[in-house]
Amino acid sequence: MWGAPAEPADSYYQIRPECTDVPNTRFKIKPGKTLSVRKWQAAFTQEGFLDMGKTLNRIQRGGIHPTIRGEVWEFLLGCYDPKSTFEEREQIRQRRRSQYASWKQECKQMFPVIGSGGFITAPVITEKGQPILDPLVLQETNLGEDSDFFKELESRGPLDKKVIQWMLTLHQIGLDVNRTDRTLVFYEKKENLSKLWDILALYAWIDNDVGYCQGMSDLCSPMIMLLEDEADVFWCFERLMRRLRGNFRSTGRSVGVEAQLTHLASITQIIDPKLHHHLENLGGGDYLFAIRMIMVQFRREFSFCDSLYLWEMMWALEYDPEMYSLYEEPEFEGEKTEGSSKGKPKSIKQCGKYERENMKNGGNSAEGPLPISVFLVASVLKDKSSKLMTEARGLDDVVKILNDITGNLDAKKACAGAMKLHKKYLKKQAKK
Repeated sequence: MWGAPAEPADSYYQIRPECTDVPNTRFKIKPGKTLSVRKWQAAFTQEGFLDMGKTLNRIQRGGIHPTIRGEVWEFLLGCYDPKSTFEEREQIRQRRRSQYASWKQECKQMFPVIGSGGFITAPVITEKGQPILDPLVLQETNLGEDSDFFKELESRGPLDKKVIQWMLTLHQIGLDVNRTDRTLVFYEKKENLSKLWDILALYAWIDNDVGYCQGMSDLCSPMIMLLEDEADVFWCFERLMRRLRGNFRSTGRSVGVEAQLTHLASITQIIDPKLHHHLENLGGGDYLFAIRMIMVQFRREFSFCDSLYLWEMMWALEYDPEMYSLYEEPEFEGEKTEGSSKGKPKSIKQCGKYERENMKNGGNSAEGPLPISVFLVASVLKDKSSKLMTEARGLDDVVKILNDITGNLDAKKACAGAMKLHKKYLKKQAKK
């Protein structure tokens, strides 16, 4: 209720007591500002239509209450259309769960550790598809040397190239899963680690273009804590990857995130030309020192709880009501690009503030609208401009100064700074 004290949110994401060096959490549940269970339920009509405009405003004011965060994220990420009914969404949910179960069974037939409650951290086959009887794998999977799996693998003959590539990825996913959010009590349970591994393994199988890349475990991990059903987690993650998978796409010569770094360089050159010139002189003109911030969306710069708050603020600001219909196009062909949706013009009231600015001012690059995360990094650089100019004498100094921001950023202020820079950038672009 109004006037009630703000409630700390840390209790919803418990930290292991021995982990004392984690960043402090700034996010607090503020009555009257944070999207509450009551306000969320009141945003739906009797049939189930959601007033997305009011919901976005509430999220932008104070984030989402942890108890409803998962279901709100499903809308923010385009899993569901706000203009759908409760019944329509339930049909979609059941269809997706069935599809996920089918894919999981397909993967389990190829590698029986999928869905077993375990996962692997050592390779099981060579690059030519021959089985590796690694003692660590045999121990992790409870598959002995005489198991039917290894016998069948040897008798199958040459494996399909896609199967080999996928199986070579499984242990790398396991290694990353073992390192992901280990400060959280939630991941002390092996079953939760296994669920994360299963989801990422399935994603690697169905995404023929990108597959699995390091960093994806950081993006998927929070969703397992927020949504109970494994299939729902998968689809929420899949929708997030529609936004971000371009960053992970590798051509052999370059990685997709380099395009975002090029935009970051252009923005900094316009907003703070002296800083850009200084970074260039230090050999940092490619802005690779900022790659982690963009790849895992500031997971390392904020506490776990604050990074979730930042994400939902970003997604609310970027929200496009056409996202759902765009993503429902054939799998992995519907990444969010400007001008690809059909039908009547979208309602500006149902858009996030960042999306509105892009609509009004034409803030799009050749590849589509720039994500707000690029402006967030630019905002951080601008805030640290004086320190970078006076203290950075090499790239190591740049990295150290940026590492020092961990736990010292406010998500709401960071988004406000990004919005301010975005407006300034659009105005300067318009004058060109």
